[in-house]
Amino acid sequence: MAMIKVVSAPRRILLAGASGTIGSAVAARLNAEGHAVTCASRAALGDPALLAATMADARPEVVISCIASRSGAPKDAQLVDFQANIVLLDAAQTVGAAQFILLSAICVQKPLLAFQRAKLAFEARLVASGIGYTIIRPTAFFKSLSGQVKRVKSGKPFLIFGDGNLTRCKPISDRDLAGFISEAIGNPEAANRILPIGGPGPAISLREQGEMLFAAAGRQARFRSVSPAIFTWAERALQPGAGVSDWFAQKAEYARIARYYATESMLVLDPVSGHYCTDLTPEYGVDTLAAHYRELLLAS
Repeated sequence: MAMIKVVSAPRRILLAGASGTIGSAVAARLNAEGHAVTCASRAALGDPALLAATMADARPEVVISCIASRSGAPKDAQLVDFQANIVLLDAAQTVGAAQFILLSAICVQKPLLAFQRAKLAFEARLVASGIGYTIIRPTAFFKSLSGQVKRVKSGKPFLIFGDGNLTRCKPISDRDLAGFISEAIGNPEAANRILPIGGPGPAISLREQGEMLFAAAGRQARFRSVSPAIFTWAERALQPGAGVSDWFAQKAEYARIARYYATESMLVLDPVSGHYCTDLTPEYGVDTLAAHYRELLLAS
């Protein structure tokens, strides 16, 4: 969806998750646009009384949540992706905020993981709450596709799953995503909607990401294939202990998370065909992954 940009008067905004990479980009964008931004601390999200006091001082017209579980482990996902957002929503309604903008994730379309189910549970509560809402589901972030920069720079091959074409995505930069979030503020086209969003296309595979990175480094592309089945084997080995040990439960979930991202595309899931669809995945912004790779290589 390419929203019509609405230029509105500065708003009073409470932002949760400003310490993260996306949240900090959102804070910078909102401040640059002249909004009165109050950032809710992580401590406030864990303390309803402190959050209520913060809300009372800020009197936000709009609340934006960029909080997310850092690990994806079941308990952490329940605590952050669901419960912390519930506390934030309750506080937003108490002070009469008109809009709640939630940064979710495109992968919740196919919920096989604990953090996806926690996100969906909160999305449902938000939709049913009666507050004006906008749920934004971005595709892959540049940061999540940058883990192999040092490998390539040091001369090691780029790791792929299978032939490297199992998945595709339209990655979006922090800056562009922050712009999309800011354009949803008070925008009638974003009112009470769930909005998937990607960066400028085309959709790229893992192999194409590697080729892009090698090109940015001025090196001949080299790949090493890994079977996604290793994550299935790891989960099976860990699962027997999951019922009695949090450590085993977390490690088994990490294996499921790794398998998911190795085999599932970060694109819109066509409800008719059941397949991921490039054409149905909206594009926004100007930043490219290739330029991001060049910047990282120069900085490292």
